[in-house]
Amino acid sequence: MNDLLQLFQPFGVITKLVMLRAKNQALLQMQDVASAINALQFYTNVQPTIRGRNVYVQFSSHQELTTMDQNTQGRGDEPNRILLVTIHHMLYPITVEVLHQVFSPHGFVEKIVTFQKSAGFQALIQYQSRQCAVQARTSLQGRNIYDGCCQLDIQFSNLDELQVNYNNDRSRDFTNPNLPSEQKGRSSQQPAYGDVGMYALEMPNAAAIAAAFGGGLPPGISGTNDRCTVLVSNLNPDKIDEDKLFNLFSLYGNIVRIKLLRNKPDHALVQMGDGFQAELAVHFLKGAMLFGKRMEVNFSKHPNITQGADTHEYMNSNLNRFNRNAAKNYRYCCSPTKMIHLSTLPQDITEEEIVSLVEEHGTIVNTKLFEMNGKKQALVLFETEEEATEALVCKHATSLSGSIVRISFSQLQSIRENQ
Repeated sequence: MNDLLQLFQPFGVITKLVMLRAKNQALLQMQDVASAINALQFYTNVQPTIRGRNVYVQFSSHQELTTMDQNTQGRGDEPNRILLVTIHHMLYPITVEVLHQVFSPHGFVEKIVTFQKSAGFQALIQYQSRQCAVQARTSLQGRNIYDGCCQLDIQFSNLDELQVNYNNDRSRDFTNPNLPSEQKGRSSQQPAYGDVGMYALEMPNAAAIAAAFGGGLPPGISGTNDRCTVLVSNLNPDKIDEDKLFNLFSLYGNIVRIKLLRNKPDHALVQMGDGFQAELAVHFLKGAMLFGKRMEVNFSKHPNITQGADTHEYMNSNLNRFNRNAAKNYRYCCSPTKMIHLSTLPQDITEEEIVSLVEEHGTIVNTKLFEMNGKKQALVLFETEEEATEALVCKHATSLSGSIVRISFSQLQSIRENQ
């Protein structure tokens, strides 16, 4: 219920909410028609999700809700001992071993088969009894396998028995350990990501977007893109590296991993946290100048970047900006400007130290050091957007007297003395 309220609170006051659990539906009444229209229009462009499942919003034929006791014992689908599991936001590889570790606490798992479909990565999991499958679905639906990703969407399958031919990373019959491995004795290693943990979902992404943009979207942003990986080209190969790209692209969303293409040294792939963040990056960075080159930023044909020796991992980096205050960070998204904003500065910092930190990157027109909520911050105005971009790319996340400096673009046009 709280997840549902979070989706609609940015648009106005919610007066009534009726949950129709037997139908997997809800009726929600806003204080006025304008708020309801704004919410509906917004979620036409941005797909809302609750616990990893898509939610669909439309007007009800009811003009007014009367709240009453609800009998919510009905079940939407027929229980079965075989579960169909879809995994959303799959940022780490999921194997039979991982799934077995997640599902076996709820009963004896006989067989697991995994496969890739248009809906994403899916698995069929067969329990010894229907009761175990029901218990697993109740406990695990909507949970994450790893912190912040790999969400479980679980339905009952209509199959009676799973057919397993091989015991390997993609299928396993736990009742018959003597089945051959399809891979002729070679099994791919599952990377160690620590113990499998269960974590509650954070605020749905769509709700953060709604709160950031006041129920609208920035001009030119559709909100419907689902491609997470961005191809960046026309880079300066002598000056660019993965961390510099991270510093720039992390303004628009969380970064999963980055890969510089060795056979095309002026190209790189950047995998963002989701399709909306990738769309922001493409929209705001297309044609930006960096290190004397005009960057090209487009969606990649690759849905994600395969982890390897030549990829840099940022999934668990505490420098990702959108883990906290996502709505505020979305609100600050813009194309590169001539002005940078520096925060998390040492309390005893001077304007001279700010200048010496960034002056190698271009001509500084003006600076201002100020305090907000008891914390030191600064604005630096450069002569060009390219100089400001270079300063951000090179100096964001550097250490200054023990503080990790955070830099973003400011949308202010000039520095006034009374700011």
